[in-house]
Amino acid sequence: MVEVSFCGLALACAPGRVLLPRPATERLVETALRELGGRPARVVDVGTGSGAVAVALAVAAPALELWATDTSGWAVELARENARRHGVERRVRVRRGDLLEPVPGTIDLVVANLPYLPAAEAAAHPELAGEPVGAVYATGDGLGPYRRLLAAAEERLGDGGLVLFQLHREPIVVSREQLPLRLAA
Repeated sequence: MVEVSFCGLALACAPGRVLLPRPATERLVETALRELGGRPARVVDVGTGSGAVAVALAVAAPALELWATDTSGWAVELARENARRHGVERRVRVRRGDLLEPVPGTIDLVVANLPYLPAAEAAAHPELAGEPVGAVYATGDGLGPYRRLLAAAEERLGDGGLVLFQLHREPIVVSREQLPLRLAA
């Protein structure tokens, strides 16, 4: 276990078990806060890993109801620990499951940093060698996890709902009205 800084918060992290939070992902938090504009909202952090995004949003915006999902048991435990560490465990509900499946009801904002690099390109990214393969790489063109997320979000977003995800270190905002959206590599 190591400690990393993310959005000014000290978070526990498990190298090799969950993706280490990076400065580029802090822009997801900044963009989410800007898009929400301080209003109460129901937010889901999909592929939460260490819980960095969900915890940072909970600390910065007390009016948010947050859910955090991940398929990894390690990630779920770590995200719960980080929520406890920062006193937001009652507002960040961490669940194990696929995408939006463990979250009931309508959602205002989905935020995600899912794998998007093609698995065939792993050798071109030596800086990611210590990261869990499933948190970084996906089959084919790599965009399958985001395509699945966008399809799931189309059914679950409320009026004015948004999906915010990271692609090549940049935050991408998609409104409910833009769905279905065709992602191309």
